[in-house]
Amino acid sequence: GNVTATMAIGDIDGMKDCLAWRVTYKGKPIITDSPFTFELKDLPALGLGCRIADVARNTHNETWRPVYGERNEIRDHCSQMDLDLRDTQNRTFRLTVRAYDAGVALRYTFPKQPQLQTFTIKAEHTQFRFADNHTAWAVYSAQGVYSRVALNDIKPNCERPLTIEITGGPAVAIAEAALVDYARMRLKPVTGVPCAVERMLGSEVQITTPYSTPWRVVMIAANPCRLLEQNDIIRNLNAPCAIADTSWIKPGKVIREVTLTTAGGRACVDFAVDRGLQYVEYDAGWYGPEGDPASDATTVTLDPKRSAGPLDLHEVIRCANEKGIGIIVYVNQRALERQLDEILPLYRTWGIKGVKYGFVRVGDQKWTTWLHEAIRKAADNRLMLDIHDEYRPTGYSRTYPNLMTMEGIR
Repeated sequence: GNVTATMAIGDIDGMKDCLAWRVTYKGKPIITDSPFTFELKDLPALGLGCRIADVARNTHNETWRPVYGERNEIRDHCSQMDLDLRDTQNRTFRLTVRAYDAGVALRYTFPKQPQLQTFTIKAEHTQFRFADNHTAWAVYSAQGVYSRVALNDIKPNCERPLTIEITGGPAVAIAEAALVDYARMRLKPVTGVPCAVERMLGSEVQITTPYSTPWRVVMIAANPCRLLEQNDIIRNLNAPCAIADTSWIKPGKVIREVTLTTAGGRACVDFAVDRGLQYVEYDAGWYGPEGDPASDATTVTLDPKRSAGPLDLHEVIRCANEKGIGIIVYVNQRALERQLDEILPLYRTWGIKGVKYGFVRVGDQKWTTWLHEAIRKAADNRLMLDIHDEYRPTGYSRTYPNLMTMEGIR
């Protein structure tokens, strides 16, 4: 009963019959009337001239068990409204809104229809207009330094989640969930509107109907610590686990082998056994120079600038598996793009337990789609994943829990 989301159609900033929303927490305004519109390529904008065709309300309440994590059970409990809309072009789309104890979320669904079969989204203007110039924590690069700034000082290309502290509470975070085959969300100020940010896409988005977008999320909690405790909202907005047998997915602690040698690998395996670690990782250099596009990730070919060797990786894997320790190997994007379908089944035959995807490309729709397909392909080969660099999680580890962890957030 603390979190309320209200949808409305009205005239905002000269936009006629524009769809908008507002959010309150214990009656306190959090998001004030904020419009939603899509700028389309060679077509009139979506979200204007709207009329409500149908409204459906229901409550969702279930408990599910993750493969690993902070809690044995996660409750997925929300009120949901599906708002079917029709515009003056006779185009229809659905807005689904959920209200959780932990915040609110919304997504768009475009049904198959003659007026919208295949189209391009140039820009998505999902806005978050706040009631005051609150304090925010902004960062603009993957491993950048967070700065404490006023909302009005937010610059374009601000990362998500964007955490906002409201005097007297609550704490709020603008986030994204279930980003699988769409362009990444970052945030930018709304021109001419104070205390407001809007979604900034990493690229144009090609849509073939029927299609549902990722969720836009406003996490809300009494204080910042509670935001952490309520972070299950992100995974709850993702599809259930798609892996039938998850027995091979085992979280653990990792030591990185830095000498790229057989002796170093054996020493790390023994160290892991003695200290209760579970994995040893071989990072860049084991299959050649990481900057060389010709480096072959199907071979064990040392980068001479990193190690004189010798490295018998297969012997290290044999020794590790014999002692109950798993081996993880790093492969960067250059090799992943060329060799993904070859190396994943190969590594499984080698006895490798996981792969670290390095220098992954993110942001635009193409590479977002590619990366999540690469997560699914790893699952098909029973390989756990660590993703490095610009990737920020949006809860896909619920659907594919072989996605264990991410590196690249300061």
